[in-house]
Amino acid sequence: MSVTLSESAPAELPDRAAEASPESMARATGVIALGNVASRVLGLAREIMLSTLFGAGAAVDAFNLAIIVPRSLYDLLIGGHVNSALVPVLSEYAAARDDQRDLWELVSALLGIVVVALTVLILALELLAPQVIGVVASADAAPQVIAQATDLLRVTTPALLFLSLFAVVSGLLYALRRFTWPAFASTAFNGTIVLVTVLLYRWLGITAAAMGWLVGAVVQLSLQAPGLRDVPLRVRLRGALTHPGVRRIGLLYLPVLASLALDVLVNRPFSYHLASSTGEGSISYMAWATTLIQFPQGLVALAISVAILPTLSRQAVDRADLDLHHFKDTLGQGLRLAIVLIIPATVGLFVLAGPIVALIFEHGKFTAVDTAHTALALRLYLLGLPFAAVDLLLIFAFYARQNTFTPAVVGLISLIAYMVVALYLLPWYSFFALMIADSVKHMVHTAVSAYLLGRGMGGYGRQRLRLTIGRTGLAAGGMGLLTWAALALGEHYLPGNPFGHALLVLSAGGVGLLSFNALAQWLGLEEWRWLGGLLRRRLRG
Repeated sequence: MSVTLSESAPAELPDRAAEASPESMARATGVIALGNVASRVLGLAREIMLSTLFGAGAAVDAFNLAIIVPRSLYDLLIGGHVNSALVPVLSEYAAARDDQRDLWELVSALLGIVVVALTVLILALELLAPQVIGVVASADAAPQVIAQATDLLRVTTPALLFLSLFAVVSGLLYALRRFTWPAFASTAFNGTIVLVTVLLYRWLGITAAAMGWLVGAVVQLSLQAPGLRDVPLRVRLRGALTHPGVRRIGLLYLPVLASLALDVLVNRPFSYHLASSTGEGSISYMAWATTLIQFPQGLVALAISVAILPTLSRQAVDRADLDLHHFKDTLGQGLRLAIVLIIPATVGLFVLAGPIVALIFEHGKFTAVDTAHTALALRLYLLGLPFAAVDLLLIFAFYARQNTFTPAVVGLISLIAYMVVALYLLPWYSFFALMIADSVKHMVHTAVSAYLLGRGMGGYGRQRLRLTIGRTGLAAGGMGLLTWAALALGEHYLPGNPFGHALLVLSAGGVGLLSFNALAQWLGLEEWRWLGGLLRRRLRG
Protein backbone atom coordinates (compact mmCIF):
# COMPACT_ATOMS: atom_id res chain seq x y z
CA MET A 1 0.00 0.00 0.00
CA SER A 2 1.27 3.49 -0.80
CA VAL A 3 -0.20 6.97 -0.76
CA THR A 4 1.26 9.55 -3.14
CA LEU A 5 1.96 12.96 -1.66
CA SER A 6 3.63 14.57 -4.67
CA GLU A 7 4.97 13.38 -7.99
CA SER A 8 7.49 15.07 -10.29
CA ALA A 9 10.82 14.56 -12.00
CA PRO A 10 13.81 13.35 -9.95
CA ALA A 11 15.73 16.06 -8.19
CA GLU A 12 19.05 17.26 -9.53
CA LEU A 13 21.93 16.93 -7.11
CA PRO A 14 24.71 19.50 -6.66
CA ASP A 15 28.15 19.18 -8.16
CA ARG A 16 30.57 17.34 -5.82
CA ALA A 17 33.51 19.64 -6.38
CA ALA A 18 31.45 22.74 -5.75
CA GLU A 19 29.79 21.39 -2.61
CA ALA A 20 33.16 20.60 -0.96
CA SER A 21 34.75 24.02 -1.56
CA PRO A 22 35.53 26.30 1.40
CA GLU A 23 33.20 28.98 0.02
CA SER A 24 30.33 26.48 -0.30
CA MET A 25 30.97 25.30 3.26
CA ALA A 26 31.09 28.86 4.60
CA ARG A 27 27.91 29.75 2.70
CA ALA A 28 26.01 26.73 4.08
CA THR A 29 27.34 27.42 7.56
CA GLY A 30 26.15 31.03 7.32
CA VAL A 31 22.63 29.96 6.35
CA ILE A 32 22.37 27.46 9.20
CA ALA A 33 23.90 29.89 11.71
CA LEU A 34 21.45 32.61 10.67
CA GLY A 35 18.58 30.17 11.15
CA ASN A 36 19.93 29.30 14.61
CA VAL A 37 20.15 32.97 15.59
CA ALA A 38 16.60 33.69 14.45
CA SER A 39 15.28 30.57 16.18
CA ARG A 40 16.98 31.36 19.50
CA VAL A 41 15.80 34.98 19.43
CA LEU A 42 12.21 33.89 18.83
CA GLY A 43 12.58 31.16 21.45
CA LEU A 44 13.58 33.84 23.95
CA ALA A 45 10.63 35.95 22.76
CA ARG A 46 8.35 32.95 23.35
CA GLU A 47 9.51 32.65 26.98
CA ILE A 48 9.16 36.40 27.56
CA MET A 49 5.66 36.29 26.04
CA LEU A 50 4.57 33.41 28.29
CA SER A 51 5.90 35.11 31.43
CA THR A 52 4.26 38.42 30.44
CA LEU A 53 0.83 37.00 29.61
CA PHE A 54 0.54 34.30 32.27
CA GLY A 55 3.25 34.96 34.87
CA ALA A 56 5.08 32.26 36.79
CA GLY A 57 1.91 30.48 37.88
CA ALA A 58 0.00 27.24 37.47
CA ALA A 59 -0.88 27.88 33.81
CA VAL A 60 2.74 28.00 32.61
CA ASP A 61 3.64 25.05 34.83
CA ALA A 62 0.84 23.03 33.21
CA PHE A 63 1.97 24.05 29.73
CA ASN A 64 5.57 23.06 30.43
CA LEU A 65 4.40 19.67 31.72
CA ALA A 66 2.30 19.21 28.58
CA ILE A 67 5.20 19.78 26.19
CA ILE A 68 7.78 17.74 28.11
CA VAL A 69 6.29 14.43 26.95
CA PRO A 70 6.06 15.02 23.17
CA ARG A 71 9.35 16.90 23.12
CA SER A 72 11.20 14.17 25.03
CA LEU A 73 9.70 11.41 22.90
CA TYR A 74 10.62 13.28 19.74
CA ASP A 75 14.22 13.81 20.91
CA LEU A 76 14.59 10.19 21.98
CA LEU A 77 12.80 8.38 19.15
CA ILE A 78 13.22 10.65 16.11
CA GLY A 79 15.34 13.76 16.70
CA GLY A 80 18.56 11.88 17.39
CA HIS A 81 18.22 9.99 14.10
CA VAL A 82 18.69 13.05 11.89
CA ASN A 83 22.43 13.68 12.16
CA SER A 84 23.54 10.29 13.46
CA ALA A 85 21.72 7.98 11.05
CA LEU A 86 19.32 9.67 8.62
CA VAL A 87 21.65 12.16 6.93
CA PRO A 88 24.62 9.75 6.53
CA VAL A 89 22.50 6.95 5.03
CA LEU A 90 20.38 9.28 2.88
CA SER A 91 23.55 11.02 1.66
CA GLU A 92 24.98 7.67 0.60
CA TYR A 93 21.83 6.90 -1.37
CA ALA A 94 21.87 10.42 -2.82
CA ALA A 95 25.45 9.89 -4.05
CA ALA A 96 24.16 7.34 -6.59
CA ARG A 97 23.54 10.00 -9.24
CA ASP A 98 22.51 7.74 -12.10
CA ASP A 99 19.27 6.60 -10.51
CA GLN A 100 17.58 8.17 -7.49
CA ARG A 101 14.72 5.68 -7.23
CA ASP A 102 16.41 3.89 -4.30
CA LEU A 103 16.60 7.18 -2.39
CA TRP A 104 12.91 7.97 -2.95
CA GLU A 105 11.92 4.42 -1.92
CA LEU A 106 13.90 4.68 1.31
CA VAL A 107 12.36 8.05 2.21
CA SER A 108 8.89 6.74 1.38
CA ALA A 109 9.48 3.74 3.65
CA LEU A 110 10.61 6.04 6.48
CA LEU A 111 7.52 8.20 6.04
CA GLY A 112 5.31 5.10 6.19
CA ILE A 113 6.93 3.90 9.43
CA VAL A 114 6.61 7.36 10.99
CA VAL A 115 2.92 7.72 10.06
CA VAL A 116 1.92 4.30 11.41
CA ALA A 117 4.11 4.29 14.55
CA LEU A 118 3.36 7.87 15.56
CA THR A 119 -0.38 7.50 14.96
CA VAL A 120 -0.47 4.55 17.37
CA LEU A 121 1.70 6.42 19.91
CA ILE A 122 -0.45 9.55 19.70
CA LEU A 123 -3.66 7.60 20.24
CA ALA A 124 -2.11 5.91 23.28
CA LEU A 125 -1.02 9.26 24.75
CA GLU A 126 -4.47 10.75 24.16
CA LEU A 127 -6.13 7.87 26.01
CA LEU A 128 -3.57 7.68 28.82
CA ALA A 129 -2.95 11.43 29.25
CA PRO A 130 -3.88 11.49 32.99
CA GLN A 131 -1.54 8.60 33.76
CA VAL A 132 1.30 10.10 31.70
CA ILE A 133 1.04 13.46 33.44
CA GLY A 134 0.89 11.67 36.77
CA VAL A 135 4.26 10.08 36.02
CA VAL A 136 5.90 13.30 34.75
CA ALA A 137 4.57 15.72 37.36
CA SER A 138 5.93 16.03 40.87
CA ALA A 139 4.00 14.41 43.70
CA ASP A 140 3.63 17.88 45.23
CA ALA A 141 2.03 19.39 42.11
CA ALA A 142 -1.34 21.08 42.69
CA PRO A 143 -4.45 19.20 41.45
CA GLN A 144 -5.43 22.08 39.15
CA VAL A 145 -1.98 21.95 37.50
CA ILE A 146 -2.34 18.20 36.90
CA ALA A 147 -5.84 18.60 35.44
CA GLN A 148 -4.85 21.47 33.16
CA ALA A 149 -1.66 19.72 32.03
CA THR A 150 -3.72 16.67 31.10
CA ASP A 151 -5.98 18.75 28.88
CA LEU A 152 -3.03 20.56 27.31
CA LEU A 153 -1.18 17.27 26.63
CA ARG A 154 -4.11 16.13 24.50
CA VAL A 155 -3.66 19.32 22.43
CA THR A 156 0.13 19.13 22.04
CA THR A 157 0.48 15.37 21.46
CA PRO A 158 -0.60 15.38 17.75
CA ALA A 159 2.36 17.67 17.07
CA LEU A 160 4.55 14.56 17.45
CA LEU A 161 3.45 13.33 14.01
CA PHE A 162 4.32 16.59 12.24
CA LEU A 163 7.62 16.95 14.13
CA SER A 164 8.60 13.43 13.11
CA LEU A 165 7.64 13.91 9.46
CA PHE A 166 9.71 17.09 9.53
CA ALA A 167 12.70 15.13 10.85
CA VAL A 168 12.55 12.79 7.85
CA VAL A 169 12.12 15.46 5.18
CA SER A 170 14.72 17.75 6.76
CA GLY A 171 17.16 14.83 6.76
CA LEU A 172 16.45 14.39 3.05
CA LEU A 173 16.96 18.09 2.36
CA TYR A 174 20.27 18.09 4.23
CA ALA A 175 21.34 15.01 2.24
CA LEU A 176 20.49 16.93 -0.95
CA ARG A 177 22.42 19.93 0.46
CA ARG A 178 19.34 22.15 0.48
CA PHE A 179 19.95 23.87 3.80
CA THR A 180 17.77 26.99 3.74
CA TRP A 181 14.33 25.52 4.45
CA PRO A 182 15.27 23.20 7.34
CA ALA A 183 17.63 25.83 8.77
CA PHE A 184 14.73 28.24 9.35
CA ALA A 185 12.19 25.61 10.45
CA SER A 186 12.69 26.24 14.19
CA THR A 187 12.30 29.96 13.52
CA ALA A 188 8.90 29.30 11.98
CA PHE A 189 8.00 26.96 14.84
CA ASN A 190 8.80 29.47 17.62
CA GLY A 191 7.36 32.39 15.68
CA THR A 192 4.07 30.55 15.17
CA ILE A 193 3.81 29.75 18.89
CA VAL A 194 4.23 33.44 19.70
CA LEU A 195 1.74 34.58 17.05
CA VAL A 196 -1.01 32.05 17.86
CA THR A 197 -0.69 32.62 21.60
CA VAL A 198 -0.90 36.39 21.30
CA LEU A 199 -3.93 36.17 18.99
CA LEU A 200 -5.94 33.60 20.97
CA TYR A 201 -4.97 33.88 24.64
CA ARG A 202 -7.89 36.20 25.48
CA TRP A 203 -10.34 33.45 24.49
CA LEU A 204 -8.39 30.25 25.18
CA GLY A 205 -5.97 31.20 27.97
CA ILE A 206 -2.92 28.95 28.20
CA THR A 207 -4.55 26.55 25.72
CA ALA A 208 -3.59 29.12 23.07
CA ALA A 209 0.09 28.32 23.72
CA ALA A 210 -0.61 24.60 23.34
CA MET A 211 -2.47 25.33 20.09
CA GLY A 212 0.52 27.39 18.97
CA TRP A 213 2.79 24.41 19.64
CA LEU A 214 0.62 22.18 17.43
CA VAL A 215 0.19 24.76 14.66
CA GLY A 216 3.91 25.55 14.81
CA ALA A 217 4.76 21.90 14.13
CA VAL A 218 2.46 21.95 11.08
CA VAL A 219 3.94 25.23 9.83
CA GLN A 220 7.56 24.09 10.11
CA LEU A 221 6.72 20.93 8.15
CA SER A 222 4.83 22.92 5.50
CA LEU A 223 7.79 25.29 5.16
CA GLN A 224 9.84 22.45 3.66
CA ALA A 225 7.50 22.12 0.67
CA PRO A 226 9.44 24.52 -1.64
CA GLY A 227 12.62 22.52 -1.09
CA LEU A 228 10.77 19.31 -1.96
CA ARG A 229 9.00 20.61 -5.07
CA ASP A 230 10.90 18.28 -7.44
CA VAL A 231 11.10 15.30 -5.08
CA PRO A 232 8.60 12.42 -5.50
CA LEU A 233 7.43 11.64 -1.95
CA ARG A 234 5.11 8.78 -1.02
CA VAL A 235 3.98 7.20 2.21
CA ARG A 236 4.96 3.57 1.68
CA LEU A 237 3.69 0.95 4.13
CA ARG A 238 4.30 -2.36 2.40
CA GLY A 239 7.77 -3.74 3.12
CA ALA A 240 8.89 -0.57 4.90
CA LEU A 241 10.44 -2.38 7.88
CA THR A 242 12.36 -4.79 5.66
CA HIS A 243 13.97 -2.10 3.49
CA PRO A 244 17.77 -2.46 3.83
CA GLY A 245 18.23 1.30 4.31
CA VAL A 246 15.69 1.34 7.14
CA ARG A 247 17.44 -1.55 8.86
CA ARG A 248 20.80 0.21 8.55
CA ILE A 249 19.38 3.43 10.02
CA GLY A 250 17.96 1.45 12.94
CA LEU A 251 21.28 -0.29 13.64
CA LEU A 252 23.16 3.02 13.46
CA TYR A 253 20.75 4.63 15.90
CA LEU A 254 20.91 1.98 18.64
CA PRO A 255 24.20 3.28 20.16
CA VAL A 256 22.91 6.86 19.92
CA LEU A 257 19.71 5.85 21.67
CA ALA A 258 21.76 4.26 24.45
CA SER A 259 23.80 7.48 24.82
CA LEU A 260 20.66 9.62 24.99
CA ALA A 261 19.13 7.31 27.56
CA LEU A 262 22.35 7.47 29.61
CA ASP A 263 22.24 11.26 29.51
CA VAL A 264 18.58 11.43 30.53
CA LEU A 265 18.68 8.72 33.19
CA VAL A 266 22.18 9.22 34.67
CA ASN A 267 23.94 12.46 33.70
CA ARG A 268 21.11 14.95 34.23
CA PRO A 269 19.88 13.54 37.57
CA PHE A 270 23.50 13.33 38.80
CA SER A 271 24.22 16.96 37.86
CA TYR A 272 20.99 18.36 39.27
CA HIS A 273 21.35 16.36 42.49
CA LEU A 274 24.87 17.67 43.12
CA ALA A 275 23.91 21.23 42.19
CA SER A 276 20.85 21.21 44.44
CA SER A 277 22.96 19.91 47.33
CA THR A 278 25.16 23.03 47.23
CA GLY A 279 22.42 25.50 48.10
CA GLU A 280 19.64 27.61 46.63
CA GLY A 281 20.23 29.16 43.21
CA SER A 282 22.88 26.72 41.99
CA ILE A 283 20.67 25.09 39.37
CA SER A 284 19.53 28.50 38.15
CA TYR A 285 23.12 29.73 37.74
CA MET A 286 23.91 26.59 35.75
CA ALA A 287 20.85 27.06 33.53
CA TRP A 288 21.58 30.73 32.80
CA ALA A 289 25.24 30.06 32.00
CA THR A 290 24.26 27.11 29.78
CA THR A 291 21.80 29.31 27.88
CA LEU A 292 24.56 31.79 27.04
CA ILE A 293 27.15 29.21 26.02
CA GLN A 294 24.69 27.54 23.66
CA PHE A 295 24.79 30.56 21.36
CA PRO A 296 28.42 30.23 20.16
CA GLN A 297 28.16 26.43 20.27
CA GLY A 298 25.07 26.46 18.06
CA LEU A 299 26.21 29.25 15.76
CA VAL A 300 29.68 27.80 15.11
CA ALA A 301 30.04 24.11 15.90
CA LEU A 302 26.53 22.91 15.11
CA ALA A 303 26.19 25.06 11.99
CA ILE A 304 29.50 23.88 10.51
CA SER A 305 28.88 20.25 11.46
CA VAL A 306 25.44 20.15 9.86
CA ALA A 307 26.78 21.97 6.78
CA ILE A 308 29.57 19.46 6.09
CA LEU A 309 27.83 16.23 7.20
CA PRO A 310 26.17 15.46 3.82
CA THR A 311 29.43 16.02 1.93
CA LEU A 312 31.42 13.95 4.42
CA SER A 313 28.84 11.16 4.18
CA ARG A 314 29.19 10.97 0.40
CA GLN A 315 32.96 11.16 0.49
CA ALA A 316 33.16 8.44 3.15
CA VAL A 317 31.57 5.91 0.76
CA ASP A 318 33.48 7.02 -2.35
CA ARG A 319 35.07 3.75 -3.45
CA ALA A 320 37.46 5.55 -5.81
CA ASP A 321 39.01 7.50 -2.92
CA LEU A 322 40.69 4.66 -1.03
CA ASP A 323 42.82 7.00 1.10
CA LEU A 324 39.87 9.29 1.94
CA HIS A 325 41.73 12.35 0.64
CA HIS A 326 38.54 14.33 -0.08
CA PHE A 327 37.00 13.28 3.24
CA LYS A 328 40.09 14.46 5.16
CA ASP A 329 40.20 17.75 3.22
CA THR A 330 36.53 18.51 3.91
CA LEU A 331 36.88 17.61 7.59
CA GLY A 332 40.08 19.67 7.81
CA GLN A 333 38.35 22.69 6.28
CA GLY A 334 35.50 22.34 8.77
CA LEU A 335 37.87 21.99 11.71
CA ARG A 336 39.93 25.02 10.68
CA LEU A 337 36.82 27.11 10.15
CA ALA A 338 35.48 26.08 13.58
CA ILE A 339 38.81 26.86 15.25
CA VAL A 340 39.02 30.32 13.67
CA LEU A 341 35.50 31.17 14.85
CA ILE A 342 35.19 29.46 18.22
CA ILE A 343 38.51 30.55 19.80
CA PRO A 344 37.91 34.33 19.46
CA ALA A 345 34.25 33.83 20.41
CA THR A 346 35.38 32.01 23.56
CA VAL A 347 37.95 34.65 24.48
CA GLY A 348 35.55 37.51 23.82
CA LEU A 349 32.74 35.93 25.84
CA PHE A 350 35.19 35.13 28.66
CA VAL A 351 36.32 38.76 28.93
CA LEU A 352 32.81 40.21 28.56
CA ALA A 353 31.01 37.62 30.69
CA GLY A 354 30.16 40.05 33.50
CA PRO A 355 28.66 42.87 31.40
CA ILE A 356 26.80 40.41 29.15
CA VAL A 357 25.18 38.61 32.08
CA ALA A 358 24.31 41.94 33.70
CA LEU A 359 22.81 43.26 30.45
CA ILE A 360 20.60 40.23 29.87
CA PHE A 361 19.63 39.11 33.38
CA GLU A 362 20.29 41.81 35.98
CA HIS A 363 16.74 43.07 36.34
CA GLY A 364 14.21 42.89 39.15
CA LYS A 365 15.29 40.33 41.76
CA PHE A 366 18.40 39.30 39.82
CA THR A 367 21.15 41.07 41.78
CA ALA A 368 24.80 41.91 41.17
CA VAL A 369 25.72 38.87 43.29
CA ASP A 370 23.72 36.67 40.90
CA THR A 371 25.56 38.29 38.01
CA ALA A 372 28.94 37.47 39.56
CA HIS A 373 28.00 33.82 40.18
CA THR A 374 26.52 33.34 36.70
CA ALA A 375 29.51 35.02 35.03
CA LEU A 376 31.95 32.77 36.91
CA ALA A 377 29.93 29.68 35.96
CA LEU A 378 29.94 30.84 32.33
CA ARG A 379 33.72 31.38 32.33
CA LEU A 380 34.31 27.88 33.71
CA TYR A 381 32.05 26.40 31.04
CA LEU A 382 33.98 28.40 28.41
CA LEU A 383 37.19 26.53 29.23
CA GLY A 384 35.74 23.53 27.45
CA LEU A 385 33.93 25.34 24.62
CA PRO A 386 36.70 25.15 21.96
CA PHE A 387 37.07 21.43 22.68
CA ALA A 388 33.30 20.92 22.48
CA ALA A 389 33.17 22.70 19.11
CA VAL A 390 35.97 20.60 17.61
CA ASP A 391 34.54 17.47 19.19
CA LEU A 392 31.15 17.94 17.54
CA LEU A 393 32.80 17.90 14.10
CA LEU A 394 34.72 14.76 15.04
CA ILE A 395 31.48 13.09 16.17
CA PHE A 396 29.80 14.03 12.90
CA ALA A 397 32.82 12.60 11.04
CA PHE A 398 32.17 9.27 12.79
CA TYR A 399 28.49 9.54 11.82
CA ALA A 400 29.44 10.25 8.21
CA ARG A 401 31.43 7.01 8.20
CA GLN A 402 28.30 5.31 9.61
CA ASN A 403 30.01 4.58 12.91
CA THR A 404 27.79 5.52 15.84
CA PHE A 405 29.21 2.93 18.25
CA THR A 406 32.58 4.63 18.81
CA PRO A 407 31.13 8.05 19.81
CA ALA A 408 28.78 6.27 22.22
CA VAL A 409 31.68 4.45 23.92
CA VAL A 410 33.75 7.65 24.06
CA GLY A 411 30.74 9.40 25.55
CA LEU A 412 30.61 6.83 28.33
CA ILE A 413 34.32 7.33 29.06
CA SER A 414 33.95 11.12 29.20
CA LEU A 415 30.85 10.81 31.41
CA ILE A 416 32.84 8.76 33.93
CA ALA A 417 35.58 11.43 33.87
CA TYR A 418 32.93 14.12 34.44
CA MET A 419 31.44 12.34 37.45
CA VAL A 420 34.83 11.60 39.04
CA VAL A 421 36.07 15.20 38.67
CA ALA A 422 32.77 16.65 39.91
CA LEU A 423 32.70 14.48 43.03
CA TYR A 424 36.37 15.14 43.78
CA LEU A 425 36.18 18.94 43.42
CA LEU A 426 32.73 19.50 44.96
CA PRO A 427 33.96 19.93 48.57
CA TRP A 428 36.36 22.72 47.51
CA TYR A 429 34.51 24.50 44.69
CA SER A 430 30.83 23.89 45.49
CA PHE A 431 28.60 23.76 42.38
CA PHE A 432 31.35 25.39 40.30
CA ALA A 433 32.96 21.93 40.34
CA LEU A 434 30.29 20.89 37.84
CA MET A 435 31.42 23.52 35.34
CA ILE A 436 35.05 22.48 35.71
CA ALA A 437 34.05 18.83 35.33
CA ASP A 438 32.03 19.66 32.22
CA SER A 439 35.07 21.30 30.61
CA VAL A 440 37.22 18.29 31.52
CA LYS A 441 34.58 16.03 29.97
CA HIS A 442 34.83 17.87 26.64
CA MET A 443 38.63 17.77 26.74
CA VAL A 444 38.63 14.01 27.34
CA HIS A 445 35.98 13.35 24.68
CA THR A 446 37.85 15.45 22.10
CA ALA A 447 41.24 13.84 22.80
CA VAL A 448 39.92 10.28 22.62
CA SER A 449 37.73 10.98 19.57
CA ALA A 450 40.59 12.67 17.69
CA TYR A 451 42.92 9.76 18.40
CA LEU A 452 40.43 7.05 17.38
CA LEU A 453 39.21 8.88 14.27
CA GLY A 454 42.76 9.59 13.10
CA ARG A 455 43.76 5.98 13.61
CA GLY A 456 40.66 4.75 11.81
CA MET A 457 41.25 6.79 8.66
CA GLY A 458 45.05 6.61 8.57
CA GLY A 459 45.77 10.09 9.90
CA TYR A 460 44.36 13.50 9.06
CA GLY A 461 46.66 14.31 6.15
CA ARG A 462 48.28 17.73 5.78
CA GLN A 463 45.53 19.92 7.22
CA ARG A 464 47.70 22.62 8.88
CA LEU A 465 45.60 22.38 12.04
CA ARG A 466 48.47 23.29 14.38
CA LEU A 467 49.32 26.35 12.28
CA THR A 468 45.68 27.47 12.31
CA ILE A 469 45.44 26.95 16.09
CA GLY A 470 48.66 28.88 16.68
CA ARG A 471 47.73 31.88 14.52
CA THR A 472 44.17 31.98 15.82
CA GLY A 473 45.41 31.74 19.40
CA LEU A 474 47.79 34.67 18.89
CA ALA A 475 45.11 36.81 17.26
CA ALA A 476 42.54 35.91 19.94
CA GLY A 477 45.06 36.56 22.72
CA GLY A 478 45.79 40.04 21.41
CA MET A 479 42.07 40.63 20.94
CA GLY A 480 41.42 39.56 24.55
CA LEU A 481 43.96 42.01 25.94
CA LEU A 482 42.58 44.94 23.94
CA THR A 483 38.99 43.99 24.80
CA TRP A 484 39.89 43.82 28.49
CA ALA A 485 41.52 47.25 28.30
CA ALA A 486 38.45 48.72 26.59
CA LEU A 487 36.24 47.06 29.20
CA ALA A 488 38.26 48.50 32.10
CA LEU A 489 38.12 51.97 30.56
CA GLY A 490 34.38 51.73 29.91
CA GLU A 491 33.58 50.50 33.42
CA HIS A 492 35.35 53.61 34.78
CA TYR A 493 33.21 56.08 32.79
CA LEU A 494 29.91 54.34 31.96
CA PRO A 495 26.99 54.03 34.43
CA GLY A 496 26.14 50.68 35.95
CA ASN A 497 22.61 50.50 34.52
CA PRO A 498 21.16 48.57 31.53
CA PHE A 499 22.03 51.42 29.15
CA GLY A 500 25.60 51.49 30.45
CA HIS A 501 25.89 47.70 30.23
CA ALA A 502 24.70 47.81 26.60
CA LEU A 503 27.21 50.51 25.67
CA LEU A 504 29.96 48.59 27.47
CA VAL A 505 29.25 45.35 25.61
CA LEU A 506 28.94 47.10 22.23
CA SER A 507 32.05 49.25 22.60
CA ALA A 508 34.36 46.62 24.10
CA GLY A 509 32.95 43.97 21.75
CA GLY A 510 33.55 46.26 18.78
CA VAL A 511 37.15 46.81 19.84
CA GLY A 512 37.55 43.04 20.10
CA LEU A 513 36.13 42.35 16.64
CA LEU A 514 38.19 45.05 14.93
CA SER A 515 41.38 44.01 16.71
CA PHE A 516 40.91 40.31 15.87
CA ASN A 517 40.27 41.18 12.22
CA ALA A 518 43.44 43.27 12.05
CA LEU A 519 45.57 40.64 13.79
CA ALA A 520 44.11 37.80 11.69
CA GLN A 521 44.90 39.70 8.49
CA TRP A 522 48.42 40.48 9.70
CA LEU A 523 49.06 36.85 10.65
CA GLY A 524 47.73 35.62 7.30
CA LEU A 525 44.86 33.56 8.71
CA GLU A 526 43.54 32.02 5.49
CA GLU A 527 40.25 30.77 6.92
CA TRP A 528 39.36 34.27 8.14
CA ARG A 529 39.92 35.49 4.58
CA TRP A 530 37.44 32.89 3.30
CA LEU A 531 34.77 34.40 5.51
CA GLY A 532 35.77 37.98 4.69
CA GLY A 533 35.66 37.32 0.96
CA LEU A 534 32.27 35.67 1.20
CA LEU A 535 30.89 38.56 3.27
CA ARG A 536 32.20 41.16 0.80
CA ARG A 537 30.62 39.34 -2.14
CA ARG A 538 27.33 39.10 -0.28
CA LEU A 539 27.35 42.83 0.48
CA ARG A 540 28.18 43.70 -3.14
CA GLY A 541 25.46 41.37 -4.38
